[in-house]
Amino acid sequence: MKRVFSNPIVALTAGLCLRLFFVLKFPASSGDTVLYEQIATNWLKHHIFGMDVGGVVTPVDLRMPGYPAFLVLSYALTGHTGADARLWVMLAQTFVDLLCCIFVAGLAGLLASLKPAAGTSRRVFVVALWLCALCPFTANYVAVPLTEVFASFFTTLSLGALTAVFWAQYGGRPSLFRSEWATINAESIFALLGGFLAGLGALFRPETPLLLVAFWIISTFIWFRRRKFLFGLRLVGLSAMACALPLAPWAIRNALTLHEAQFLAPKNSNLPGELVPYGFMAWEKTWLYRVRDCYLVPWKLNEEAISVDDIPARAFDTPEEKQRVATILEQYNDDLTLTPEEDAAFAQLARERTARHPLRTYLWLPAARAVTIWFTPRIELLPISGNVFPLAQMREDDPVDQKITSLYFVLNLLYVGLGVWGATWLWRAHPAARVAVAFLALFIMLRTAFLTTLETPEPRYVLVCFPALIAMGAQVFARRSEGQ
Repeated sequence: MKRVFSNPIVALTAGLCLRLFFVLKFPASSGDTVLYEQIATNWLKHHIFGMDVGGVVTPVDLRMPGYPAFLVLSYALTGHTGADARLWVMLAQTFVDLLCCIFVAGLAGLLASLKPAAGTSRRVFVVALWLCALCPFTANYVAVPLTEVFASFFTTLSLGALTAVFWAQYGGRPSLFRSEWATINAESIFALLGGFLAGLGALFRPETPLLLVAFWIISTFIWFRRRKFLFGLRLVGLSAMACALPLAPWAIRNALTLHEAQFLAPKNSNLPGELVPYGFMAWEKTWLYRVRDCYLVPWKLNEEAISVDDIPARAFDTPEEKQRVATILEQYNDDLTLTPEEDAAFAQLARERTARHPLRTYLWLPAARAVTIWFTPRIELLPISGNVFPLAQMREDDPVDQKITSLYFVLNLLYVGLGVWGATWLWRAHPAARVAVAFLALFIMLRTAFLTTLETPEPRYVLVCFPALIAMGAQVFARRSEGQ
């Protein structure tokens, strides 16, 4: 049995079965799925990266072009578009996600090789492969046409290349380099590669370059302490330049078509000429931290009526404030369009609430969003309500629902706990490992902090951090092996 479980093919086969189970049993879609499909279809049929606005295909930049390009390729190969092509899209995503598992295991092996006793690298590789292949959270997202699979894939590749910069600096000699020049300049080559891969990832998720920010901070600190500040700046410059290369065609297209210098998708995902509800979003940030509230309020904006009774009580400090919100919503519900005057009224409410409780807006609610996106049961793609309490009533009404939700919650705790445990052990193992852990941990913290600023704190956005968590968590099993 030990020989069987140490075989990577067995782990990948198990991962394939899990992903096919989700694809065949629980395929899903979202509002973003339909949007991506519409853009891809227009791109394929009309050669316009755009949406149908008022019956006219209109060029847009509200989504990055990477995932629509993948859909266009899938449509061209299969001869199907839209919903008819979703099965083929999901199967392709299954292949990409399994490939990502291999690279996560490679990152884990690279981290293991940073320790003085590097003989456990293979064991760590296999453990990480199993942890990634059987992770239900990442596996579940192959069954929905969204960017998460590709965002995780390119993030993993970039993290591996940038971690290799520290590995090369601390004595690692990349055997794949045949020339002496390449070996001497290994750090620069890996920095270029990491930046380019981050740029490719940004074509799918625009916040991907955050991992470069983490690399720049750690690199600057390390090279400054070693009195090689200029060398550190060179690595920063090389990675930044390489990141910009894949984004340059997208920026040129935006400049020519939309007359704007836009390397990334706009933060608020608005159409040209569309009102950006800054006031409404500022008001949301004074009370919203759970994704379930998004279904009741922000995701209904300009499409459905919003009832003041659906808004949680924490959104109102006084009965008078609730009445003011009800008055604004009554005007909005007449035509289901937020006007500048109504948005200004929400902005005034946001200013008043923030002035009364600044810590609530700037500290406690962002912290609550961070806890929510990290520790939700992650059953949003499953036909599960997610209700566990009251325990006795839920056990009687729907015991299967309660058990699955509880299981997913425990599994999420397990993956996060393993990541923290492995990071702590690596930190104590060796100076080179400490630098790599600092880089990965800072990336996770920066991405989490960024996500707390979004109006809709969706738990899926943090899944891109799971490859780093798994790579560090696998080190726990290496520690056990060394102690035997």
